[in-house]
Amino acid sequence: MVNDAIVSVLLIGGALMSLAAGIGLARFPDLLSRMHAATKPQVLGLLLFLLALAVEFESWALVPLLTLCWIFQLLTSPVSAHMVGRAGYRTRHLRRDLLTLDELDDVVARAAEGDPVGPGREADSGAGQEADGGAGRKADGGTGREAPGGIV
Repeated sequence: MVNDAIVSVLLIGGALMSLAAGIGLARFPDLLSRMHAATKPQVLGLLLFLLALAVEFESWALVPLLTLCWIFQLLTSPVSAHMVGRAGYRTRHLRRDLLTLDELDDVVARAAEGDPVGPGREADSGAGQEADGGAGRKADGGTGREAPGGIV
């Protein structure tokens, strides 16, 4: 009787998390907001469903399998969200008016201009020092090869 109540609460909680994710996907205005709605509540919802399974079957042999399922969800959800967000940002499928701070704007602008020097690094002055102050990485990415025309 108590197990049934616990399982019911866990299943309803998991269903509400999944419902919140679905509503967020349908109602949020842009890709970045939808990306969070698709990933954040889904991980917690899956955890609640897996806990309901563990309580219902009362078997310790099932716990490693359920834990493995949840760990794979924890590993793949952030990676997929990152890739979706990155692709959306690069293809301009986002609403800039909803961003309060765009930290990638300068980096993307530099990459579009073909600037080989990354942020915080200066070009090699030719005095034998690497671009990072002699810490071991050269301006050419550490390959030691010169680009065509002698430019590193």
